[in-house]
Amino acid sequence: MSKLKSFVIAAFLTAPLAAQAEPTGDADAGESNFRQCASCHGVVDPDGTVIHRLAPTGPNLWGVVGRQAGAYEDYARFSSAIVAAGEEHDVVWDEESFVAYVNDPSGYLREVTGDSRARSNMNHRLRGSAEDIYAYLAQFSE
Repeated sequence: MSKLKSFVIAAFLTAPLAAQAEPTGDADAGESNFRQCASCHGVVDPDGTVIHRLAPTGPNLWGVVGRQAGAYEDYARFSSAIVAAGEEHDVVWDEESFVAYVNDPSGYLREVTGDSRARSNMNHRLRGSAEDIYAYLAQFSE
């Protein structure tokens, strides 16, 4: 078997593992830091079990890891920019995209969509604990 063919087969077989990489943050620290998010977001499982009270402002973050950006059917207040990021630019929340977004929501959407007027409805910028919060939320993804 040629080296190229071996490489292609190996890459194909390991791609799902790379897509589901373990979070780099500390989930315990993320649970504590989630209070920064809880004024707008909650975590409620599909059966209705409340992990964090669902706030009326932002979408439920249960299952956010691996979810297409701007695509949560029980939430209708997404900005057109975040919907475009998901639908037109294939943004799915992984650690890299989540961290970049919560550090600068509108800036991230401008970069991803190429639209200098793109805006996020999320005004809060999270600094320094995004990886931990991602690790915490990753526990609640299917």
